[in-house]
Amino acid sequence: MKTIFIFIIIFTTTLLSQTLQKGEHVDTTKTGLVTIETSMGKIVIQLNDEAAPKHSANFRKLAQDGFYENTTFHRVIPQFMIQGGDPNSKDDDRSNDGMGGPDYRIDAEIGLPHERGVIAAARQGDMVNPEKKSNGSQFYITVVPTPHLDGEYSVFGKVVEGMDVVDKIVAVPKDGRDNPIEKVIIKKVTVK
Repeated sequence: MKTIFIFIIIFTTTLLSQTLQKGEHVDTTKTGLVTIETSMGKIVIQLNDEAAPKHSANFRKLAQDGFYENTTFHRVIPQFMIQGGDPNSKDDDRSNDGMGGPDYRIDAEIGLPHERGVIAAARQGDMVNPEKKSNGSQFYITVVPTPHLDGEYSVFGKVVEGMDVVDKIVAVPKDGRDNPIEKVIIKKVTVK
């Protein structure tokens, strides 16, 4: 009986580990939930501490510090993604949106696939950033599967509630730089 119980525990642990590595399922009963309150509604994300511990910890810390408050989703591209987290987006100078962040980068934690609804870290291109290190605060949420980004960017979580809000954000009118005409504000990010 004891042998069967141990086998079940090992089998379940192995199966859960493989599932998390593939990014196919995220257990919302675990800690790591963050809620992004926007001017268009709430988005709940399950951070994946196992696959991307540095990115998850960084996002959690910035959220707890209030870093994201009053930043915007400064880039929206239908059939692709929405991007936010740039402190430059708090001001009225739209020309510098997408160029800011804290004065550090995060080592790449590449591995999870770019499915619909994942959150991943933005970064500079390979020419200036061959190590694929991530921007310290900017992130994007995909609205469709984007397998061409697999192996290039660090995915660190997945939307578990509020994809309808993400879909509304990606559809707003935008300027020539893909910046929404009317700001989509991140009011607050809370960690559970």
